[in-house]
Amino acid sequence: MNVQSRSVTLIGAPLEEGSGRRGAAMGPAALRIAGVDQTLIDLGHDVADNGDLGIVPAMDLPNHPKAHNLRIVGAFTRALESSVHDVAAAGRFPLILGGDHSLSMGSVSGMARYAASKGRPLFVLWLDAHADFNSPATSPSGNIHGMPVAFFCGEAEFAEILPKDRPFVDPKNVFQVGIRSVDAREREEIHEHGVNVFDMRAIDEQGIGAIVRDILDVVAKADGLLHVSLDVDFLDPEIAPGVGTTVPGGATFREAHLVMEMLSDSGLVSSLDLVELNPFLDDRGKSARILVELTASLFGRRIFDRPTRAA
Repeated sequence: MNVQSRSVTLIGAPLEEGSGRRGAAMGPAALRIAGVDQTLIDLGHDVADNGDLGIVPAMDLPNHPKAHNLRIVGAFTRALESSVHDVAAAGRFPLILGGDHSLSMGSVSGMARYAASKGRPLFVLWLDAHADFNSPATSPSGNIHGMPVAFFCGEAEFAEILPKDRPFVDPKNVFQVGIRSVDAREREEIHEHGVNVFDMRAIDEQGIGAIVRDILDVVAKADGLLHVSLDVDFLDPEIAPGVGTTVPGGATFREAHLVMEMLSDSGLVSSLDLVELNPFLDDRGKSARILVELTASLFGRRIFDRPTRAA
C-alpha cells in the first residue's frame, strides 16, 4: 500500500453533450456507487467530494454547426477549469469523475494554469483508443469529445470558451497510449504538431511497461506535473463494455493495472480524469468497478492488497 497519503477532491462532471449518444452523464453517479471514495479512504487518503458541477448553458457562445452543443460543453469547460485549478492550488489532488472526454478541455486547462503559476511544465498522459485531436474544421462528426487535446494545446480555438491568452499544453508534452482509431486529417495534425503516439502495435512490440517508463523519465527530468486522462475505451471492450465508442483490441486488465502501478510508484501524477463511462451500456456496473480498481492502483493498492472476488 502507498505510504504517502494524499488529499483528494472528487469533482463530478455529468457531461454527455460532447459525445454522440446519451448516458455518460450518469458516469459520476456510477463511480460513486462503485465506491471510488471509500476505496481511496481505505487506502489511507483524505477524500473530499465536491459533488457534481451544476451548470447552465453559456449563452454568450455561438451555436456552432460543426461543434455540437457548444454552449453546454463550454459551460462545463469554464466550470472545470476554475474548479480544477482551485483544488490544485489548495494543495489537493483533483480527481474528475466523468462524463464524456470533452470535460478534459476544462480539467487540463485548469491544471495548465496551475502548472504555469508554479513555473513547471504540464505533461498529459492520454490513455484512450482515440487521439481526440480534431477541431471543427477536421471532425467528421462535430462531436466535441473528439476535440479536447487540440483544444488544450491551443489548436482548436473555435470560440472564446476560455481566454485566448491562457496557458496551453505543448503538444510535444502529450503522450497518447493505446490509440487504435484516428481520423485521416487528425493523423496529419498529430504528426504536424509532434504529439507522442503509442498505438496498440507499439504496445505489442515494445511492451507497455517500457513505454510508460520512458514517459515518466521525460516528465521527471523536466520537473513536470503529470495529468492522466483515462478513457474507458483504453481497455478492451470485452473487459469494460460501458462506453459508447468501443474499439476492439484495447489494453488488457493487467496492462492497465501495470500502467497505474508504475504511475503510483513515480509520484509524478498531479490530477486524474475518469471519462466516457456510460452506465447505460455497461454490464451490471462492471466497467465502473474496473475504473475504481484502476484508480486504487494509481493511489497505492498492489496485487497482494487486492481482495478475492466471490465467483
